[in-house]
Amino acid sequence: MDNKILIIEDEDSIRGFLKINYKKHNFIVIEAATGEEGIAKARIENPEIVLLDIMLPGIDGFQVCEILRKEFSHMGIIMLTAKGQDIDKIKGLENGADDYVLKPFNTMELILRTNSLLRRLGQKDSGERNDTIDSEVFQLDYYSQRVYKHGREILLTPKEFLLLKLFLQNQNKAFTRDELLDKVWGYDFAGDTKIVDVNIRRLRSKIEDKNSQTMYIETVWGTGYRWRKEN
Repeated sequence: MDNKILIIEDEDSIRGFLKINYKKHNFIVIEAATGEEGIAKARIENPEIVLLDIMLPGIDGFQVCEILRKEFSHMGIIMLTAKGQDIDKIKGLENGADDYVLKPFNTMELILRTNSLLRRLGQKDSGERNDTIDSEVFQLDYYSQRVYKHGREILLTPKEFLLLKLFLQNQNKAFTRDELLDKVWGYDFAGDTKIVDVNIRRLRSKIEDKNSQTMYIETVWGTGYRWRKEN
């Protein structure tokens, strides 16, 4: 089955070029030239992936990302950002983006990243088995991509979900940032490891107990992160 991607990009030449290449790789392509148009089409078409430029007329890509993430928790969002704009990358990730790609980009790399994200969202493997993880506090259902803490659902982005799944399956194991990039993002990541730190920070804000000194996700100084094994 073809996968559906929404390209939100105001430059006609870039949008047209992406459309041609994604269609060659069996994607159904929906286009939007503004943030407002992109949000409207996302609500109608419900694409698996959104390719989102930051610099848009009207509301910018950050605002679009924030709105889409609130409405579509399991939608994959890849942001396009100008080379060297680190603050843009971090802000996009904080708003719920799963990945970012620097302009000018290599089209084949972009498509590979899209396919990697799709696989991890479970869209390509219709035979994915129902995999439920139960701990003392959390219940994670991989088939429905739902997470519960003490029976109450927590809304996570796809990358946050995969990080939590990895930690729960490997409690007490210390992961380096490079290991987390490889296991969660699933490719030879061309950017820096800030993407891991931002996603960990977001995940912590959603799952940690407020006003508690005990943390589920511990920082391992000089290494990375580990999940504190639940008693």
